[in-house]
Amino acid sequence: MLPFVAQAQTLEECQQAAERNYPLIRQYDLIGKTTDLTIDNIGKGWLPQVSASAQATYQSAVTSWPDQMKTMLSQMGAEVKGLRKDQYRIGVDINQPIYDGGVIKSQKEIAKRQGEVQAAQNDVTLYAVRRRVNEMYFALLLLDEQVKLNEDMQELLASNEKKLASMYKRGTAAESDYNSVKAERLGVVQQMTSLQSQRQSLLLMLSTFCGMEVKEAVKPIQSVVTMTQQTEQRPELRLIDTQLRLADAQEKMLDAQLLPKFSVFASGFYGYPGYNMFEDMMSRAWSLNGMVGARLTWNIGSLYTRKNDKAKIQLQRELAESNREVFLFNNRLEQLQQSESIERYRKLMDEDNEIISLRSKVRKAAESKLAHGIIDVNDLVREINNENAAKVQLSTHEVQMLKHVYDLKYVTNE
Repeated sequence: MLPFVAQAQTLEECQQAAERNYPLIRQYDLIGKTTDLTIDNIGKGWLPQVSASAQATYQSAVTSWPDQMKTMLSQMGAEVKGLRKDQYRIGVDINQPIYDGGVIKSQKEIAKRQGEVQAAQNDVTLYAVRRRVNEMYFALLLLDEQVKLNEDMQELLASNEKKLASMYKRGTAAESDYNSVKAERLGVVQQMTSLQSQRQSLLLMLSTFCGMEVKEAVKPIQSVVTMTQQTEQRPELRLIDTQLRLADAQEKMLDAQLLPKFSVFASGFYGYPGYNMFEDMMSRAWSLNGMVGARLTWNIGSLYTRKNDKAKIQLQRELAESNREVFLFNNRLEQLQQSESIERYRKLMDEDNEIISLRSKVRKAAESKLAHGIIDVNDLVREINNENAAKVQLSTHEVQMLKHVYDLKYVTNE
């Protein structure tokens, strides 16, 4: 079952329907949601960073009172136990970033640019759908032209068959002549069956690809398409632009990583020993302890790889620009090829029209000669086939010319 039923006739309608129906279209929403979630997660880096911990340790040695101090305190009646070698703490640490040198901002920009690159890659793939639609659509148009010419051929042969039947009754034509034209007509009818089958198969393929019922193809109006030097229209070039913007964002990240970071923090724990070491030597009791402060850090480790990292980003830019030059070169060649093909088929069509005019005159003369017994029916059938072949050639050249026109539209994205 097709997703929905409608009637699409023009090539542009089929192209738009195929793009909407292509499964890749659903990825745009997924890319957008993924990018939004990534940026949202990066933004949470400004929230307080909280960590909880618990630890138990046993030490081979601990801080203790000097022996003279122990003796003096003992004489004063104070019991000095000293620190225990087994120690415990359960604590929480909180760190609040104040200034990160622009790292979070750069990370958001990179995530955004990466989403744009993915979307642009989808654009390139989705744009190629147009060419696939063009191939099927113009193949369908060619079949339609052949069906029309087949109908004309049947009508012409039927007319001559009727004349020969009348001549046969009057005794001015042989039965074999009548049978020859009838057999030729039946052969053309048989060709129609094959053409209709091919047409139905192609209609089904095009309808499935577009996601809508295509009942017939409408021949596009001939339009003038010129070569263009514009470079921003093709999605391949927009993809390269997004890759360059991603490289710029990555370079800004390198600068942000070099700047110092400032934060405030708070930590607290419950355990033994606490911050008051002397008190813990006397009582060995668990206690609550806390600390607040500010921290400035400056990690210069990125300096070691900065030169190589910047060189890699520059190579990415050069590779993108090289891809641009290659694409523009090939695109220019394809424009030249399509333009030359369009002109060639237009010239051929002018010649075809002249040939058809001559073939039609010859065929009409052959019909007259047959009626007067100057030629036999085989000569007439040959001239009918020659005229039909000339018409088929004209319709083929016309459809091929139109296809090259739309291929040029595809190349220039007009």
